[in-house]
Parts: sequence; C-alpha cells; structure tokens
Amino acid sequence: MVRTVFWRGEYLEVLDQSRLPHEEKWIKLRSYQEVVKIIRDMKIRGAPLIGVVAAFGVVLASKQYEGNRLEELRKTVLRAVEELKNTRPTGRNLFWSLDRVLRSADDSESIEEYRERLEDTAVRIMEEDVECNRRIGEYGIEIVNEEEVILTHCNTGLGTVDYGTALGVIRTAWRRGLDIEVIATETRPKLQGARLTAWELKKEGIPFRLITDSMVGYVMKEGLVDKVIVGADRILLNGDVANKIGTLTIAIVAQRYGVPFYVAAPVSTIDPKSSEIPIEFRDEIEVLECMGVRTAPEGCRALNPAFDVTDNSLITGIITDRGIAYPPYLESLQKILREC
Repeated sequence: MVRTVFWRGEYLEVLDQSRLPHEEKWIKLRSYQEVVKIIRDMKIRGAPLIGVVAAFGVVLASKQYEGNRLEELRKTVLRAVEELKNTRPTGRNLFWSLDRVLRSADDSESIEEYRERLEDTAVRIMEEDVECNRRIGEYGIEIVNEEEVILTHCNTGLGTVDYGTALGVIRTAWRRGLDIEVIATETRPKLQGARLTAWELKKEGIPFRLITDSMVGYVMKEGLVDKVIVGADRILLNGDVANKIGTLTIAIVAQRYGVPFYVAAPVSTIDPKSSEIPIEFRDEIEVLECMGVRTAPEGCRALNPAFDVTDNSLITGIITDRGIAYPPYLESLQKILREC
C-alpha cells in the first residue's frame, strides 16, 4: 500500500505515477499552475486523488496571492478554480472537492481566516478519502467469496490517497485471509493496469495475472472469472457509471456470461444533479504510441475517448463508503445520499 500525496504546509508532494513501475519519483508542487499541469499530464490520476490534489491547488492559489484585500484574494482563487475545473471534465470528485473547499471559506472575514479554512478543508478531504476507502473495503468484502478470481480494470489504488476503491475491496479480502486471485487488464492506451495495478498487487503479495484488454471475452467464456470489481469516475443517480474506457465492454461481456459486475466508489463520486456525463477526449498520440514508442504508421488518425459509460442495467451493485446500492439505483443511491 502506497500513499500518493502529502501536504507539507507550504507545498504538496505527490507521487509521479507516469514513472511507475520503474521509478518512484516525488514531485513538489508550490503553485496551482503546477497542480493544473500534473493533472492534465496524468502524472496523478484517478477521480478521488484528482479531487484531493485539486483541493490543495486552491490552497496554493490562496498562498500565491501577495496582496492584502480579501475580495481580491477571492477573485484570484475563483480564477484558479476555473482552471482546475477545466483539467479533467469527466470525474465528479474534482468538482465536488473544489466546490466544498470554496464553500468552507464563504463567510471568512479576513485573509488569514480564508486561507486557514481552505487549508483545513483540503486536509480534511484528504484524510476522509483514506477513511472512505477503508469503509468501501469493509462493505465490499461482503460480496467476495473464498477462492474467487476477481477481474479489475484500470487502477483504483493509486487513484486514491491510499488503500483504494475496487482495489481496496480486494486488499481487504486478501488481508482477511480469503484465498483470492486477481486478473488485471493492462488498460490501454495508458497501461494503468499493467504499470500501476500490477505494481500494487505485487507489492501487496496478492496473486494475479495480467491480460490484454482484448482477452476479456476469452477469460469470461472459459469461466476463469468469478466476479468483476471496477472503480468509477462519475455515477449518476440512475446508476449509470463513467469509468476508464473499456469498462463498458467488460460489463457487456460479464452480463453475457453471467459474471457479477460491481462498481466501488465513494459517495463523493455520485452526481445527484446531472443526467448526462461529459466524456473527455485525449490526444490521439496516446493511441498511436505505446510508452513513447510509435506503433502506428505516420499519417494514421486515432480516436481516444478516455472514458465510457456503463448502463445501470449491466451493474450488479455499487459499493460505497455508506453501504452497497442495488437496483433500482434511483431509490438506493438516493437513500445512501440522504443518510450522509
């Protein structure tokens, strides 16, 4: 288990996930502009972690202001928030954490109080993420059985402060002594499964095998998977889930072969207001290359949506830090939100 972010009082220290698994490098961030860049460049990723780091981006923006007028500071911070919101449009946690940090300082009466409230709230969001993930693991272990093979997609451990969402469920089951095995998809085009999930599973000592994304149909048909547990970047109240591209395909195949399909995410990932999910499209070079090596002919064009949306009818259950939601999701998710 690796913690991915530390607040050092004057700067933020984050693990550069683009260097894994070959190098563990830490980056010190002293400005909100640096936070914007590392989120866009995917040096940190995962909806919960992006939300946490963005919250500290707001704190850094407030510290960068050198004037002595509270209203001018508020305007400076609001400009930084808009830039942070434009980094990754799909994940809900980014917007949830930015809004929460801003609200916490609404009625501040001095610059010192404003900065202190922003920082206190960002720290609270960071520490709550760890607690939420552990609760997800506690609830999620209810659906894990002895000697099961669990398939997971992308990376859901390093995409949090630590412990993980879907990987947190797997980690909890393993630490409780359940004899489980994991099948991890490599997760093209950024290979988060091959680079990050495999690295985490190996460090934890959890038995696993790595497959290419295109092998999912084979392992399902051959009965090599007992259950699927994935994370989420945004969940609508009706139970539709946005997650890393390829999740929809896995869900369709899982339904075809009768494999239960679960989503694990904190309540902050649930979007109670939207009916649609914006899909981020990234630079096509990520598809035309693999780890910096050109694999497609020059002049070739590519399509690169970073996420897809899995229809609620394909989802067996949604594991949150407040319990497991089952269909009909409009009722069960609203009930979970009311109890928060």
